Amino acid sequence: MNIVDNVYVAFNYKLTLDSGEEVDRSPENEPFGFITGSSQVIPGLEKGMMGMSAGDNSKIRVEPADAYGQVNPELIGDVPRNQFPKEMELKPGMMFQSQGPDGPISASIKEIKDENTVIIDLNHPLAGKTLNFDVNVVEVRELTAEELLSLSSGCGCDCDSEEESGCDCSSKENSGCGSCGCS
Repeated sequence: MNIVDNVYVAFNYKLTLDSGEEVDRSPENEPFGFITGSSQVIPGLEKGMMGMSAGDNSKIRVEPADAYGQVNPELIGDVPRNQFPKEMELKPGMMFQSQGPDGPISASIKEIKDENTVIIDLNHPLAGKTLNFDVNVVEVRELTAEELLSLSSGCGCDCDSEEESGCDCSSKENSGCGSCGCS
């Protein structure tokens, strides 16, 4: 079976930059699995894998536009040093997480400007970089019923409808869609 939209794919990979630096790889005997067409991997990698089958190997080059985008200068800025714990030793390249309006965000320290100012970068660490994947497809198969269900916007019980459906997924006890037993 070939890789097409809406199939399960498991693959081993090694990710390098143009410099040859290895930045990631799948753990030995633990291929990475995803569902095609569901935005679970960067677009350029998924596009490069289309048509492959279990057992195929390929080197896939992904330009920044099809990976993590170009570096956005608006995501680089000054932050007062006192926004970091006093005891924390700050160094360029250091990664940290902060709380944003929509949850945690990752950032890196780009530069220590002076004793009162730190320049941080909110871009993805691989933004602006061309990515080189060496992939080996291990498995390609049709989706299971559970995987198909995970692709839908809800559990299918009409929990969000105004009509009485016998399901009260929005109640505190049930805490969200799927608690009605249809997941």
